[in-house]
Amino acid sequence: MHVLLLGGTGSIGSAILEELLSHQHQVTALARSDKAAEQLRAKGAEPLPGDLTRPAEWASAVTGVDAVIQAAAAFDTDMGAIDKSVLEAIAAAASGRDVPLRVLYTGGCWLFGETGNRVADESMPFDPLPSFAWMAENWEWLRKAPGIAPILIHPAMVYDEAGGVLHRYLDAASQGVSIEIWGSADVRWPLVHRMDLASAYRLALEKGIPGESYCVAAEDGVPTGALADAIRKRVGSLAPHTILPVAEAVARHGAWAAGPALPQRMSSRKIKRELGWGPRQNDAVALLGSRSPLDQGSFGRQ
Repeated sequence: MHVLLLGGTGSIGSAILEELLSHQHQVTALARSDKAAEQLRAKGAEPLPGDLTRPAEWASAVTGVDAVIQAAAAFDTDMGAIDKSVLEAIAAAASGRDVPLRVLYTGGCWLFGETGNRVADESMPFDPLPSFAWMAENWEWLRKAPGIAPILIHPAMVYDEAGGVLHRYLDAASQGVSIEIWGSADVRWPLVHRMDLASAYRLALEKGIPGESYCVAAEDGVPTGALADAIRKRVGSLAPHTILPVAEAVARHGAWAAGPALPQRMSSRKIKRELGWGPRQNDAVALLGSRSPLDQGSFGRQ
């Protein structure tokens, strides 16, 4: 398929790009800058100059592709409105197509709110944090848009050897300072390695059913304290982790900080059963605590 990828230079998007190209899909990727265009071209994608905040300037490109993957996001107050304008521009450009445009939209585990010991799946009603309610609203709009064949992907908390969602933990451990856990060390995160998540997007692109949603978690819930301890012991940090109350984390970092403090579990039974997805990394504690990833100096953000 010919795919238009939004967010192709980000942590998740770059993994999706690699996965698609390795399975002989053609990828055009939005590039905000010359530097981004160079990165995309070097990986084998065709850059499409454009800014996510001005979709009217590039959305006509959807007339020449089979599918769009929306994997672009930013933790700022305007992201909901920006995302909606992107979807509206794509739907408008796709309105004259003979075949509906396949659009893979990114949701996330935070849309289910606090699950505690319940294991969230696609049948669970949304209960999003207020700062992420726009995601559920935009999906509902997209699901009803004419000329669109939408599929919703719910990633678990996404990590890799260089950090991902765990970049704060890795940064602190590498500096020998205390790892700060928001909320409680008993809070569980559903987890998925970014390369395994990329394979889920590719399978949904190839075989997913329009209108359906797919939860993607390699592990349904891992305690944050266990993740912090694995990282701390691996690098030889003697500083025990500390707990920051949720309210203080939100005050320091913004409303999104309530997300990592949510006790959650999430299932991936549906995507395994229906699309044949199978993660290669299913033990984050062991991976993050092993010698190979962290001995290569791969600390910090992707």
